[in-house]
Amino acid sequence: MAVSEKTPVRFQRANFVVADLDRALTFYEGVLGFEIEYRLGDNPDSYSLPIFEIPSGAKLGFVTLNLPNQRRIMALTEIGSVAMKSVAYPRRSAIVLETHDPDAVMAGASDLGLTVYKEEVLKTADGRIGREIGIVDFDDNLIVIYNFPESAR
Repeated sequence: MAVSEKTPVRFQRANFVVADLDRALTFYEGVLGFEIEYRLGDNPDSYSLPIFEIPSGAKLGFVTLNLPNQRRIMALTEIGSVAMKSVAYPRRSAIVLETHDPDAVMAGASDLGLTVYKEEVLKTADGRIGREIGIVDFDDNLIVIYNFPESAR
């Protein structure tokens, strides 16, 4: 691709809706290691209201999160003033994160009382073998973590 050409799409960030931003951050910051880039308070004109079909009058909170060398890769939108309905299964989305210490992430998630699924063997199309584990956050959002031993990289 020539320098002057632009790719048609650039991935900016994933966003999960949560009921309690501070509680969610105990997992995303405290266990997964995300760092807050910025945090915003209520915005009654937020574009999130119509696109997430949040009832008018809801109080919003918003935070963007960084990982080393990945700025604003994740966001959390809080709608703590509105009861969230359960989402029909099967789940329709997840974020997938590589971690160098899946045991620590699983232990931290378990300590918070989160659902941690049974670990499975990850087999990639290119023949690498690793570990993968599903974790469900406080708001029923799915996070899949994985790890490849150094010999599989």
